[in-house]
Amino acid sequence: MNNIIFALRLTLFAGLSTGIGSALAFYTKQTNKKFLSAALGFSAGVMIYVSFTEIFVKAKDSLETIYGSTKGYWVTTIAFFAGMALIGLIDKFVPSEENPHEMRDVKEMKINKNEDAALMRMGLFSALAIGIHNFPEGLATFISATQDSSLGISIAIAIAIHNIPEGIAVSVPIYFATGNRKKAFFYSFLSGLSEPLGAIIGYFLLMRFFDDRMFGVIFAAVAGIMVYISLDELLPTAEKYGEHHTAIYGLITGMGVMAISLLLLA
Repeated sequence: MNNIIFALRLTLFAGLSTGIGSALAFYTKQTNKKFLSAALGFSAGVMIYVSFTEIFVKAKDSLETIYGSTKGYWVTTIAFFAGMALIGLIDKFVPSEENPHEMRDVKEMKINKNEDAALMRMGLFSALAIGIHNFPEGLATFISATQDSSLGISIAIAIAIHNIPEGIAVSVPIYFATGNRKKAFFYSFLSGLSEPLGAIIGYFLLMRFFDDRMFGVIFAAVAGIMVYISLDELLPTAEKYGEHHTAIYGLITGMGVMAISLLLLA
């Protein structure tokens, strides 16, 4: 029982580290659009880099053990684009305001309201993708910690480092959309809670069913979701709220931070 409690605490620590990233939103002025542009670019860099260099690769390795090299690669690729299709459908059917740049003869207040709605929607999509991403990560952390405490600690620290910039992807757009620090922190906190939730559900319900096949398909789909959000939501909004190079510098910095964290923890 003590081993299970220890594993659950580790998983909780890893998941709630998204709150560290969300706290960054509390120390920036709401009118600082240059920060918003850089932060969104940074978040896109983190999500794109980790999707292609870690999540997709882990999914491919897992599925190749089931289907073999060629078929496993095919299944991983199909699941990746299926994730993109899923978030694309959600994007299509979630009600949204009309593009403010296409509106004519409207008040500035209405334009700002529409921009805020787009930011809020983007933050919620990021929370969804990160929540799905954290769910199997929580299960992986929990299982590792119950089998080997040292391994569990290493994985929890690695995931915690990943989750800090991911918290920015949720909290910054929501904070700039609403001006509400508590709401920004709440949604980031909620996305992190999916990690211990994954551990609990995995322990009580999925342990007998969870295998390399399920793990690989879920991770490949999540990689597709994160790349879609980065390209369709984060980067276009970063461009809109700042200079082109501000968004690109943020993108490269995000990739660099994630690359260094992976190298240090390899």
